[in-house]
Amino acid sequence: MWTEAWTGWYTEFGGAVPYRPAEDLAFSVARFIQKGGSFINYYMYHGGTNFGRTAGGPFIATSYDYDAPLDEYGLLRQPKWGHLKDMHRAIKLCEPALVSGDPTVMRLGNYQEAHVFKYKSGGCAAFLANYNPRSFARVAFGNMHYNLPPWSISILPDCKNTVYNTARVGAQIARKKMVPVPMHAGFSWQAYNEETASDVDSSFTMVGLLEQINTTRDVSDYLWYSTDIQIDPSEGFLKNGKSPVLTILSAGHALHVFVNGQLSGNAYGSQEFPKLTFSQGVNLRAGINKISLLSISVGLPNVGPHFETWNAGILGPVTLNGLNEGRRDLSWQKWSYKIGLKGEALNLHSLSGSSSVEWAQGYSVARRQSLTWYKTTFNAPAGNAPLALDMRSMGKGQIWINGQSIGRHWPAYKASGNCGDCNYAGLYNEKKCTTNCGEASQRWYHVPRSWLNPTGNLLVVFEEWGGDPNGISLVRRETDSVCANIYEWQPTLMNYQMQASGKVNKPLRPKVHLECDAGQKISAVKFASFGTPEGVCGSYREGSCHAHHSYDAFNRLCVGQNFCSVTVAPEMFGGDPCPSVMKKLSVEVICS
Repeated sequence: MWTEAWTGWYTEFGGAVPYRPAEDLAFSVARFIQKGGSFINYYMYHGGTNFGRTAGGPFIATSYDYDAPLDEYGLLRQPKWGHLKDMHRAIKLCEPALVSGDPTVMRLGNYQEAHVFKYKSGGCAAFLANYNPRSFARVAFGNMHYNLPPWSISILPDCKNTVYNTARVGAQIARKKMVPVPMHAGFSWQAYNEETASDVDSSFTMVGLLEQINTTRDVSDYLWYSTDIQIDPSEGFLKNGKSPVLTILSAGHALHVFVNGQLSGNAYGSQEFPKLTFSQGVNLRAGINKISLLSISVGLPNVGPHFETWNAGILGPVTLNGLNEGRRDLSWQKWSYKIGLKGEALNLHSLSGSSSVEWAQGYSVARRQSLTWYKTTFNAPAGNAPLALDMRSMGKGQIWINGQSIGRHWPAYKASGNCGDCNYAGLYNEKKCTTNCGEASQRWYHVPRSWLNPTGNLLVVFEEWGGDPNGISLVRRETDSVCANIYEWQPTLMNYQMQASGKVNKPLRPKVHLECDAGQKISAVKFASFGTPEGVCGSYREGSCHAHHSYDAFNRLCVGQNFCSVTVAPEMFGGDPCPSVMKKLSVEVICS
């Protein structure tokens, strides 16, 4: 029993977005089955969304898409969905043999072996494996020879015919895009400024610094720590202009520092290192200065050893350097505490709460301002396409629609990591295959259509850092283009079933199947080459061998259709461009 076959990995704010190649996932599952495994649970099979403040980690993003076969929006992720479907159909053909007993293992080479399952009625099913991540293998098995790509397993339901190989993807590849939903004049925003904490609204005062989660009991991400600093008029920095340095050590996860009501700076940790240090010069004046620190948690710990002992919040020390006395420790002063934001207490995200205060409108809506609530209304767009909010112009905060929380947004936290080419072959780990380096870890935030009313939907955004709400847009998710990458004589289930039933007596050529979303049609052929094309979907290019009529069949059979099939055979493309070479077909068509 395999309880968690990871289809990918979760996204963290500040991290690159992980994915797992379909060829490697299929290889892992086939390897488990060939060793006698019988139960597999995919984690995740359907990606999802961490609505509200349910994302843990800490620092796990609002999207829990997980590169799953069904994505966060409920759409097929191709080729992963199709490639796994083909694999399970191939495994199902072997079922009577798989349940009849344990396999016999035969060595076929240094890195190659066969697992053979006997049928009770005679005959057998076999899994031929090549564990070498770098090179093809030609193996002899049962009076025949088989070519095994690197890091792959071939499934033979009758110990003769290959119906499936984990490294040969027959399913189409779909590239998705986010398309702005047409809206008359876009969103019209109103704004309300959150106040920085002052003594007037502090909940309680204590000597020393408190741990955040024990104080807030997780009713809010936010906890204010406030104290006063008395500055003598004789302080040297008031004359020489060298600002004293405020240093704050926090257990995490993010921090905004306000001095006398003005934002002085911020700091934040990461999933790997949640702790943070803020240390920079601050503008102080003679007399009493108000220091207000907004500490922010980004999810409760949910994985790792002894995570119940992990802390959050400002545990200190908090010091001020550069005074006449040298260094002043503020940690054991009197601190005032306030749990949550004023806007949270007023329920500004709800229909009733949002109408309980005055909102600024029109030109008085400030942009790039910290601690600001924004609201607007919009009508639900027509159609069934999944929807999201494009938040790329914002910094960090939270989003609500009709009083329900979409979750935390943090597009200002750019992804770090290495996002080079990724080869499916070899052992997988969550840092092996990643995208989005240098871009927002999460830019788009899923809006369930079931949350929307036909008209007058209330959208509320709380922005901590300061972003431009005019850059927010509602988008729909749809297919941009579909590709296929099929080798001639690539094994197919249909070929096996036709031969096994006696309907044909010679191998059938494989077919390319291309399909756009419902309501879309194939509008153009972006690329087609039968020969030795190179590259990946989205950036195919011709190789040294290319059939010059490669486009013709797709222009004839596919353009104007929602779905089409084309046989991968030389005569479809004007003849064999290089007879002694193993060829493949790479094609990309545009969906509109």
